[in-house]
Amino acid sequence: MARKVVVANDHAGLELKRELLPSLAEWGWQVEDLGCQGAESVDYPDFALAVAGRVAQGEEVGLLLCGTGIGMSIAANKVAGVRAALCADTYSAWAARAHNDANVLCLGGRVIGPELAREILRAFLNTDFEGGRHQRRLDKIARAEEASPGRR
Repeated sequence: MARKVVVANDHAGLELKRELLPSLAEWGWQVEDLGCQGAESVDYPDFALAVAGRVAQGEEVGLLLCGTGIGMSIAANKVAGVRAALCADTYSAWAARAHNDANVLCLGGRVIGPELAREILRAFLNTDFEGGRHQRRLDKIARAEEASPGRR
């Protein structure tokens, strides 16, 4: 079965997405693109929540791209079960997966270039969760999520 990544972007992440999609295909990832395809201004939460909803089902990992990655990460992390990580270096991408079992990577198209973004994405996708003491910490986060007053 092919590995799958669900990708979305707003207008500010469009060019970076276009740079990264060929690498995903080259690395053997099946891509589902839920992002905008034009340069006209759109609302990033619509795209972040679409990807987060899919990732929360546990079937895929996500990649979200906007100007800084901040808005996408804030919106995606509102969905229970999503651990979206904004990364601007390869070590953070590795740690997000290895220690935090992040399932969505957020990148900023206006703050990092395509080569660095490609290396960050590669580090994220090629790293497995280590479990152990890290699972105990994720369990605490999951309990807090369940206990949240806004949880439905």
